[in-house]
Amino acid sequence: MAPTIMMRPIKKDWQRQSQSESEDDDMVGKKDIMPLVMLQVGQHFVPLVITMVGLPARGKTILAYKIQQYLNWTNHKAKVFSVSSYRRKHIELYSSHDLFRKENSEAAEIRQLSAQEAQDDATKWLQDGGDVAILDGTHITQARRQTVYDHFAKVMGYKVLFIECVCDDEMLIEHNVKEVMQFSKDYRNMSSEKALDDFHHKIEHYMEQHEPMKPKTDGYSYIKYLNAGESLTVCRLNSPMQSEVLAFVSNFKPLAKTFYFSRHGESENNVLGRIGGDADLSVRGRTYAAALARYFNNENRLEGLRVWTSELRRTHQTAQGIKAPIEPVPFLNELYAGVCEGLSYEEVQCKFPQEFAWRDQDKLQYRYPWGESYIDIMTRLKPVLLELEGDIDNLLIISHQAVLRCLLGYFLNKKHEELPYINVPLHTIIKLTLSGYKCKMEVIKLNIECVDTYRMQPKNCSVNRSTDDALQTVPAHFENLSLWNHAPIVQL
Repeated sequence: MAPTIMMRPIKKDWQRQSQSESEDDDMVGKKDIMPLVMLQVGQHFVPLVITMVGLPARGKTILAYKIQQYLNWTNHKAKVFSVSSYRRKHIELYSSHDLFRKENSEAAEIRQLSAQEAQDDATKWLQDGGDVAILDGTHITQARRQTVYDHFAKVMGYKVLFIECVCDDEMLIEHNVKEVMQFSKDYRNMSSEKALDDFHHKIEHYMEQHEPMKPKTDGYSYIKYLNAGESLTVCRLNSPMQSEVLAFVSNFKPLAKTFYFSRHGESENNVLGRIGGDADLSVRGRTYAAALARYFNNENRLEGLRVWTSELRRTHQTAQGIKAPIEPVPFLNELYAGVCEGLSYEEVQCKFPQEFAWRDQDKLQYRYPWGESYIDIMTRLKPVLLELEGDIDNLLIISHQAVLRCLLGYFLNKKHEELPYINVPLHTIIKLTLSGYKCKMEVIKLNIECVDTYRMQPKNCSVNRSTDDALQTVPAHFENLSLWNHAPIVQL
């Protein structure tokens, strides 16, 4: 089946930036700098600085890291600079909320220094080729926000977007506080009761100095994120990148959620070692479909379970016994192999040896003639990711090896070049539990025999290699289906 969407070319720099844990706490009262005249030429394409604003426990850090994750996925180099992480370099052992008192001038100097260090590192990183720097701090005073704006917009010539996280839902605030207690380094050595009391005092110190933003008079590009995405206010967005950030923020809901991923059951083409196509399930694949249905239809089955499949028969056949709404999603179709659809690796090597070598050299960006690449799949999966970042929960996605590699790679923060070699075996359920910006993976192997379709990158990727070298890592498969020409072991 041909792909639904044709994709645009993608640039080649795929290195993700590492993440660091943070918790907001900014409360403060080499290359040469590129000349501003040069920046004016491409004003809409200059770097963007996203500045998080708001009291503690309003969801700033989660949103900051999720924006980073999404932008990196969409081939923008984004990085979070956590002010609190810089503060911890100066004060390794957090003792109490007194650090945040307005009267504590010594601590205020440390916080101010931390904010400056984050700003300096963000500047250097953008000068070295970054696209988006995200300052994760409270920035609760107008003076602090103006300092950030003056430096990045007026001195550096960059775009600046303020995202203010506001929360007036007490239950949501208490939920956020519990997450801070769980993940913040400041409270690792405190009892839960003491940590909770300390954090509430910390919030009070911030509230004494808090100056809410005034979007109508401040003059900044601005997004107000109210009650974890219940509503948004937007002012003065003025670049494509800011609009892309808005697209994510308007969809994102920071809820705990669980997703299940499974490849279709073993197909007849899997048995024969053939690429793509729209084959039916093998007998063992139908056995897996029955086992998958039993797994999700048991007496403890998930409330509100939904199932998404691709448009291809093998995913429909895998899902048909599950007692839940089933929706075919074209974005979940397998990577389309163009002229190589339905061929075995041996046949690809025989007919198109140069193409086969090129794909081994750069599996991420290689596009089959009249077909797709992994980059194309990542692009067409953007609507799926935005949906998954919303308020959906208890979802089973039954799709294909390349597609699931990309989806899992997104949530597990894999580097792009790792995606084509993530092992997603047949007859296996992968469970992801998301909480904040953390992700836990569990692998559930159903005990049904199948072929192994995983192919490692061969050592020799030269276009002049021998056939033996080219086929060195091709997984074992069968020449015909004669062993499976009998009734299914288990009928659905």
